[in-house]
Amino acid sequence: MIDISEIRFDANGLVPAVVVDKFSRQVLMLAYMNRQSLEKTMDTGLVTFWSRSRQELWTKGETSGNYLHAVSVTADCDRDSLLVVAEPDGPACHLGTKSCFDYPLWNSGKLDDFTAEGLYTLLEGRKRDMPQQSYTTYLFEKGLDKILKKVGEECTEVIIAAKDNDKAETVYEVADLAYHVMVMMVQQGISLEDITKELASRHVIDRKVKQEKMASDKDAEKAEK
Repeated sequence: MIDISEIRFDANGLVPAVVVDKFSRQVLMLAYMNRQSLEKTMDTGLVTFWSRSRQELWTKGETSGNYLHAVSVTADCDRDSLLVVAEPDGPACHLGTKSCFDYPLWNSGKLDDFTAEGLYTLLEGRKRDMPQQSYTTYLFEKGLDKILKKVGEECTEVIIAAKDNDKAETVYEVADLAYHVMVMMVQQGISLEDITKELASRHVIDRKVKQEKMASDKDAEKAEK
């Protein structure tokens, strides 16, 4: 851990702070902090900035209710910019979108970005619009029983491929399974964030069990001595 005195605020006493979502790691917004707002962020757990237009402290969400709950603050190698990991209560942008960075300017065209969130959004759109000639539409039209049958079939395919030690085939089948599981999630109203939060809670439990085991092992070692 570094000390706040190491942060290199600019001539106006400010440092840029990039905020990312705790679960999706999506960039939510960029704003500026001074020493006071940084200290308040760490003291209260609510991300607070310095408003350059109003010349005052600004806790994100104080008017909209869309607070950003700080998880961590990390400085870059030069100590002149910050990365804030936060759990948002709602849209980060004042325009009502999840992220302020929602306006593509340029794309090389060499590789379209793929994200699980993007696929989930696409599947939601398929369920809402039900476009013809779409396999996903077909699954939603057939309903939960058909979707669950496909999930079961893909589970079997994954097991067979893994049992054969065929990495390429296993990767292919795992991707098929992941797609059908996400279709099921959309059908059931289960979000990616629901799953991420559940996994995060298990990580905390697993870490606690590991710490308790280490403490127990140390006690046993002392007893042997």
